[in-house]
Amino acid sequence: MTAVNANLGGRRILLGVSGGIAAYKAAELVRRLRDAGAEVRVAMTEGAQHFVGAVTFQALSGQPVRTSLWDAEAEAAMGHLELARWADHVLIAPATADTLAKLAHGFADDLLTTLCLATTAPLTVAPAMNHRMWLHPATQANMALLRERGVKVIGPDDGPLAEGESGPGRLAEPEAIVAALAAWV
Repeated sequence: MTAVNANLGGRRILLGVSGGIAAYKAAELVRRLRDAGAEVRVAMTEGAQHFVGAVTFQALSGQPVRTSLWDAEAEAAMGHLELARWADHVLIAPATADTLAKLAHGFADDLLTTLCLATTAPLTVAPAMNHRMWLHPATQANMALLRERGVKVIGPDDGPLAEGESGPGRLAEPEAIVAALAAWV
């Protein structure tokens, strides 16, 4: 199934973008999710904002982008809980080693991890990081714990990485992420 014929019609997807160089691919992912019929809202970590701007995601999703748990206007109405309830599915792409560790151990120290603890929607992660980080026993233990809790995992792919090395840790391509998500929802 390709992203072109993947059907996410009417699904409300909350895309969490965590901070890694692969965050630039999340912009294309928003386009592909919308092409498949999904309504997309984006929550970014502080680290993600170093790689790509919220305005990009706002333009592509047609929705305001949330970047902080401490947004006074949004939080006046407990916006993080509202967003957590809104989602039919939460997708984190890219999911960094740091974000995966926080999810595995129940940390809620930023908007994205708080949303993940507050939602009852299914969670899917698409990891992306250096291959040594991916293969580290701590990351693998965190992944095992997340899978045990029912978190779906897409990737990572094996191939060239941003720093010029190669191995497992590359973010799955946006079309493959959309196809996998459509098969599960």
